[in-house]
Amino acid sequence: MDLKSGYPFWAVKNGLFLTFPRLEHDHRCDVAVIGGGITGALIADELAGHGHHVVVLERRDIGWGSSAASTALLQYEIDTHMVELAKRFDERRAVMAYQGCADAIIELERLAGELGEVSFERHESLYYASSEEDVAPLEAEFALREKHGFDMEWLDRDALKKAFGVDAPCAILSRLAASLDPYLMAYRLFERVQARGGEVFDRTEVATIEPGESGVVLELSNGSTLTAGKVVIAAGYESQRWLPTPVAKNRSSYAFVTDPIATEGLGKLRHTLVWESARPYLYMRATDQGRLLVGGDDDEVDEPARRDARVMEKAHGLARKVEALWPHLTINPTFSWAGTFAETDDGLPFFGPHPAWGPHVHFALAYGGNGITYSMMGAPLLRALIEERPHPLADFLSFTRLQSEPTDEPGSVSSRA
Repeated sequence: MDLKSGYPFWAVKNGLFLTFPRLEHDHRCDVAVIGGGITGALIADELAGHGHHVVVLERRDIGWGSSAASTALLQYEIDTHMVELAKRFDERRAVMAYQGCADAIIELERLAGELGEVSFERHESLYYASSEEDVAPLEAEFALREKHGFDMEWLDRDALKKAFGVDAPCAILSRLAASLDPYLMAYRLFERVQARGGEVFDRTEVATIEPGESGVVLELSNGSTLTAGKVVIAAGYESQRWLPTPVAKNRSSYAFVTDPIATEGLGKLRHTLVWESARPYLYMRATDQGRLLVGGDDDEVDEPARRDARVMEKAHGLARKVEALWPHLTINPTFSWAGTFAETDDGLPFFGPHPAWGPHVHFALAYGGNGITYSMMGAPLLRALIEERPHPLADFLSFTRLQSEPTDEPGSVSSRA
């Protein structure tokens, strides 16, 4: 599966940071993690750090799938409003989902401090109403989040214009948000997995998965086998090939990064993530080099050739939208790309075993616009399941959620992370 097009900035910026060997012999481990992106890295690090012998398998080079194309906006705000999740499920679980993402940002900050330079920065998050029709939903969203203690500020049109130069009806300014370099962080995490006794293999493809009573046997495309007590399938949007029925729909999102922009030109954009209420939405943030990273204009294209052909047109369309918001900026897409992402019906991830595979095969489907924060949430959750311990989010984020009938229209998601 071809997951990206064009020139993703992180891969250009960092290059092939490290190399890892192929697995070309029969082997054993406690837990096999299939997938060498940021999701697999966070899960492998969590397990290796608590005494599990972990083996990671990636069929490409490490970090070369969707992680290289991620724009890595870290927000507790889920694409599906808390109000909508409360209607669909209940208020308690809606708050749990949002709070889980908030806690994940703090945990990612802690991890970044341990790992060293991964371009982690704290930001605020500006969510503005794209039209007058979106004002009432944002007011309801603000009220519910405020009720549960989320640190925010309401900006009316005048306050928004004064503070950020955006001419829009209103906005929610959330105090907790962040950004990082997901490609570099994945490599740093895999370095630590190795230091803790784990093993990382790339250019190693899994052909079949055979669960048994006491474990799982993975047959590799080169004929070797890996026998594991547990398996975690964290292969991003390719993970659905292992499911009897897809649980998400693949789409494409488009992004570009500019040349560095002077600090006075960026203003508050230097430390503020920005996104809007329209769906699909425009989203952006600055890098630690002062470049503006812009994404959006998602579509339902899931064919690499068609997606490739749209990259430059989409990039220039996004640039015009940014210039319309901030006319003083001249936006030049220096590196442009597109990537596959998947959206679930409710905008939430899935973690844990699937009935079709039994108790030893777990999935990590961190789908939607909060992919990295979801992955951080999922890492300790999966460790708890593997260690047969309870976790407060285990039931809610499991495949049993599919048995619940929605009570409202599904949220539309995008690919901020």
